[in-house]
Amino acid sequence: MAHEVKLTTDGLLINWLKDIGDTVSAGDIIAEFEADKATVEIEASSSGQLLELRAEPGDELGEGAVIAVIGAAGDSSAPAAEKAQADAAREPEAPADANGGAMPADGHIKASPLARRIAADKGIDLSRVKGSGPGGRIVKADVEDLSATPMLPPAPVTAAATAGQATWGKAPEADVEEIPLSRMRRAIADGTVRSKSNTPHFYVTVEANVAPLLALRAEINGALAERGVKLSVNDMLIKALALALREFPNLNTHYYGDRFVKHSRINIGIAVALPDNGLVNVVCHDADTIRLSEMAVNNLAMYERARVGRIKPDDIRGATFTISNLGPFNVKDFSAIISSPEAGILAVSSSRRVPVVLDDGSLGVGTRMNMTLSVDHRVSNGAEGAAFMNHLRELIENPLRLLDLGGV
Repeated sequence: MAHEVKLTTDGLLINWLKDIGDTVSAGDIIAEFEADKATVEIEASSSGQLLELRAEPGDELGEGAVIAVIGAAGDSSAPAAEKAQADAAREPEAPADANGGAMPADGHIKASPLARRIAADKGIDLSRVKGSGPGGRIVKADVEDLSATPMLPPAPVTAAATAGQATWGKAPEADVEEIPLSRMRRAIADGTVRSKSNTPHFYVTVEANVAPLLALRAEINGALAERGVKLSVNDMLIKALALALREFPNLNTHYYGDRFVKHSRINIGIAVALPDNGLVNVVCHDADTIRLSEMAVNNLAMYERARVGRIKPDDIRGATFTISNLGPFNVKDFSAIISSPEAGILAVSSSRRVPVVLDDGSLGVGTRMNMTLSVDHRVSNGAEGAAFMNHLRELIENPLRLLDLGGV
């Protein structure tokens, strides 16, 4: 029986690593795919022979698209007519504007990101283009061969520009560098603007004594050294965050405008900085129950895959809450933007040696760390946010409690 390989996100097919007729095993990497925030490795969903490739490098594809078929030699895949019917069902037909372009009633032009990039490069007005993709969506082929239709007239030459050119002997354009937005930067820009504009954020900041956690980490790492495992501070903070969310399940909720979706699993998204100012959230699944040593190994592997652009689909799928840790960058305090539709995000600053008032009233030196919780006010309120942060602080200041459920 033939098995289809389906995409779990929108994006651009970069490269096939296997050819038709190749024998593959379940889990083998067969293609590389550029999603919004990462290059994702596409795995074979079953073992067998690669019978069919349904996309080519450079194709823009949507979530759920079938890109390949795997089966026994001689198996037949789903008929093309069925595939076309399924594609059409996934994306409803869009009404065209007066010029025949892909202009839905809401005024948003339906076009693939690649088609938009080509149109911008050629100066093509997408509202005048008739899309040939599912639902009238404008795709790469619709804009590749079109003549440029300037969307804006060239900027007039001003007296200041003329003066600058005379003074320096070169056109003002030589003083700047135009850098096209990558898919990742566009996704980050769109996502943060959408979240910050539409999500009513409020913030709660607490200071935690991290000396006990740092001491326990050093002790655990000494015991795990023979196994080649090393816990990071972030691993222990992820565990503390997950256990706190277990006690405050309302914050493990997603908001979708007309409903709340409360998650029983606690999957912590971890913000990872990438080269060229990129950013991706990898996901530590079931962070409240996984052992700390296993978490450390898994997280490190995901960070390394993310930084070399070889993420697996599960690495970035299913986050229910996110943590952003700038501890290594010597920052005192910051707040983070919620990754919608999540209810909140935890921003962790650097631990610092600071003057503190000891229990006996004398002055001493302690190790303190600020944490700021950003919360969607549609999901929660200040009282719950404060109670959550106080509970999280208790876990961090009494880190043996992190071992009660997760172990080492």
